[in-house]
Amino acid sequence: MRWRQFGRRGSRNHTAPPRASPDPTGPTAVAAGGLALPDRPSIAVLPFTNMSGDPEQEYFADGMAEDLITDLSKISGLFVIARNSSFVYKGRAVDVSEIGRDLGVLRCLDGCIGAEQIEVE
Repeated sequence: MRWRQFGRRGSRNHTAPPRASPDPTGPTAVAAGGLALPDRPSIAVLPFTNMSGDPEQEYFADGMAEDLITDLSKISGLFVIARNSSFVYKGRAVDVSEIGRDLGVLRCLDGCIGAEQIEVE
């Protein structure tokens, strides 16, 4: 499995650009707080942002993230952070690189649900 880093990218119809985690400096990188980063691909799926304006779509946004966590956890060799750990950041404006360090992962997946579209970065 190969991972590509796209960095910050703009997207239409959104006020803030999607977030992406930076590449680690190497296999021996250590996250703040002393957690050693895993030696295999690792990811935290963050709660999706509901940008539809419809509060009832919050369940859909959460369900999308939960389904991704479940599906990614089935991939052999991929370390996936549990929902309870990643959903601590729901509704909080925290830098993705800080979240990655806090959770000890190499990548973070973030997305948003709009009125007519879904975007994942």
